[in-house]
Amino acid sequence: MGESNNGKSYLLLIEDEKKLARTLERHLKREGYVVDLAFDGVEAVDKVLEKKYNLIVLDINLPKKSGFDIINEIRLQFDSTPVLILSARDTIEDRVRGLRLGADDYLVKPFDSGEFLARVEAVLRRSEITSRSVLTAADLTLDVENRIVKRGEKQINLSPKEFSLLEFFIRNKNQVLTRKRIAEQVWGYNFDTGTNLVDVYVYYVREAIDRGHPHKLINTVRGRGFIMEDK
Repeated sequence: MGESNNGKSYLLLIEDEKKLARTLERHLKREGYVVDLAFDGVEAVDKVLEKKYNLIVLDINLPKKSGFDIINEIRLQFDSTPVLILSARDTIEDRVRGLRLGADDYLVKPFDSGEFLARVEAVLRRSEITSRSVLTAADLTLDVENRIVKRGEKQINLSPKEFSLLEFFIRNKNQVLTRKRIAEQVWGYNFDTGTNLVDVYVYYVREAIDRGHPHKLINTVRGRGFIMEDK
């Protein structure tokens, strides 16, 4: 789901810490978002059921109904509204649980307001193109429904995990993606600094889509991660 007909994005912010909620509301409104607030889980579900939002931002530890319960309930209603979790709970188990229940991103408190707004923008941007069956970056095309990848006219064969990684890169093109974020979003768990799993799969995908082409789509950003450049 992208912008509404009037060009604005409608967000529901679910946070029981009222001071934090008001601060985040001010930041979001300055960026042009229309924001509704809910301070407990029951109120939040009622608002989700009565109004369509472009994005739900929610805490996990809420009165009356937890954030996990909210995600589970709305997904059982076949509501696909993107969800960004904000939580002080930073264990791997909590992150994995949130993502597997259907959250689109997970940001641990405390966080920088700039990163928060960037995550909001990124989730909204991804949601705008989720419904498209064919994604593109330069001369690369990825047909999500038929699982077909082409660079120019040449079809490229990828394993299921390689396909998922490439899809994540395209949906987040022109953004630097850290190894941690890639691991969380593609594999569904926290990044272990002792493994080179992400680097290995990025290498596989690079070999598949960039080998033999003068213009390389996936590039390393030293000390930060990787980026797919749509140029």
